[in-house]
Amino acid sequence: MPNADNRDPGTVIDAPGDDAARDRIGGLGRVLIAVYIVLAIAATFRSVYQIARKFEEAPVAYSLSALAAVVYIVATVALIKRRGAWRTVAAVALSFELAGVLVVGVLSIAVPELFGHDSVWSYFGRGYVFIPLVLPVLGLAWLARSRGADAARGAGAGGRL
Repeated sequence: MPNADNRDPGTVIDAPGDDAARDRIGGLGRVLIAVYIVLAIAATFRSVYQIARKFEEAPVAYSLSALAAVVYIVATVALIKRRGAWRTVAAVALSFELAGVLVVGVLSIAVPELFGHDSVWSYFGRGYVFIPLVLPVLGLAWLARSRGADAARGAGAGGRL
């Protein structure tokens, strides 16, 4: 429901030069970051266990799980910081994640013997309820939306971001 001045209730209002106010994260951003934190932890612990205990059974799959864990960690940090160069890091990490999920998803169906066991991205993230497929799309949409909001606020604050 809009406020009295027709602003979205998730919109952060800031005074010129108020960096703390501009860095607040709205509802969708909080959910994305929380899910990325959970995925980063899950993928990290899964890959560490798999590599330490049974790497020889499926080196490609377990290496991909480790790669996914690193991407989730980088994406999480970049989404939290998301200003300046971090916005670019977030976009690259999310794009890489989406490409990885799509490529590994297709390959895990077309050439399942290549992997031996499932990775985080196998079958488009089926083992993680397809969250690895949906999350980067939502993250990229959120970054694009927040870029527009940042630009609008920056223009209202004398062009500064």
